[in-house]
Amino acid sequence: MSVYFTAGYPALDSTASILKSLSENKVDLVEIGVPFSDPLADGPTIQCSNELAIANGITLPLLLDQLKTIIDDIDVPIVLMGYLNPILQYGVEPFLKGVSSMGIAALIVPDLLPELYESAYKELFEQYGVSICFLITPHTSEERIHRIDALTTGFIYMVTTAAVTGEDLSFQEDQLAYFERIQSMQLSHPVLAGFGIRDKNTFDTVCKYARGGIIGSAFIKALQASGVQQEQLIYNFIQTIRS
Repeated sequence: MSVYFTAGYPALDSTASILKSLSENKVDLVEIGVPFSDPLADGPTIQCSNELAIANGITLPLLLDQLKTIIDDIDVPIVLMGYLNPILQYGVEPFLKGVSSMGIAALIVPDLLPELYESAYKELFEQYGVSICFLITPHTSEERIHRIDALTTGFIYMVTTAAVTGEDLSFQEDQLAYFERIQSMQLSHPVLAGFGIRDKNTFDTVCKYARGGIIGSAFIKALQASGVQQEQLIYNFIQTIRS
């Protein structure tokens, strides 16, 4: 099971405690979102968490500092998901050097086209040993999927729907046919599914076709609950998916 949350949400110092709780609950992978003012691929729930995190004062440099304080105390691979603009502002090489030194498992940069990655950044990623994960959608051609598979060094993020994240949708026949098509291609890299995975049923469904599923908006919503300590809240959420 893979879980996404937005750095700096719901509070500026939440990143380390949420990460620690997810590690203690033995999730397989944690995807941490780097807040950005214009998260194009994300739906209202994650957009709102981005806005609040930015208002709380989170920045990419601060996030990296937060991770340094806990990275040695957790036992779960971390993937950072962030848009290209903050990385460019930070500096691509210093950023890659920083995440490499911390042992970050991989990066997802939704607006980094494979062509741009190959021409401008591939050598730097390889120099610092940082893996890259590319996205595919129901509209991605088979030829392009194979090209993405060749360039990917982490996992392939299979977007389950053409909608933005957090849409309250059940998987329809055309989506299941898409999952089957990707599965039948026998790609070289593992495929994880994301978007629309919000409960045990949707998680179990995608796991029939992919290596696993990434739960994002549903977890962000769970973090909004009041009256329950964060550690217990995260435990309860993970158990609802597993049990």
